Amino acid sequence: MKQIPMTKSQYQNAVMEWQDLGRMPYREAWSLQEKLRAERSEAVITDRMLIVEHPPVITMGRKECIADVVSTESTLSAEGIELIKSNRGGRATYHGPGQLVSYFICELSSFGMGVADFVFALEEMCIRTLADFDICATRDPVNPGLWVGTDKIVAIGLNVSHGVTQHGLALNVDCDLAAYRHIIACGIHGRGITSIERLTGQRPQQSAVGQRLIAHAGEILSREMKSVTPLA
Repeated sequence: MKQIPMTKSQYQNAVMEWQDLGRMPYREAWSLQEKLRAERSEAVITDRMLIVEHPPVITMGRKECIADVVSTESTLSAEGIELIKSNRGGRATYHGPGQLVSYFICELSSFGMGVADFVFALEEMCIRTLADFDICATRDPVNPGLWVGTDKIVAIGLNVSHGVTQHGLALNVDCDLAAYRHIIACGIHGRGITSIERLTGQRPQQSAVGQRLIAHAGEILSREMKSVTPLA
């Protein structure tokens, strides 16, 4: 039987495309997100999931949170860590090699979700991904993200404009946790930071963790996941 191709509207409601950007500077990835969000708003592309790893960088959210950065810019610069003010939600966090970052350019109405629902979905796909590595992560009723005991393992921060999301989540695989000494992570005192490596003693391939995250994103968002050429 001849297969009837989906219309553009049907494709956008059935498929989420994903791209692996490799290692990319934060500003470059942010610029790409802006471009893709404009294209998603015009229905030029369907919902898009980006997988990326950043060189060392501390980002601050929309809230005034410079007090969360406890080291000077000269100290950060000497260690090769950039400091950037972002438009995402949340406060100060760190990104660097060994951390899996995933950005979502999604029209919330295509999922019938509000912002809180989408944050819950991001948390759930990370809970399932971590469970694949025998880690039980839990939510905090006050602070977005995921925790193992009192240690944070996943940070989440979004920007939503005209119903289309930007930014997303960061999951610590085997990153340099010592870099977090430069900040009060997410503005929360008295808690720690952890990673898959610290909890299991293993260093899974970033690509393996990414593939599990992509699979669980498809399950939770009820989308067929299709890869696209990088930077398309």
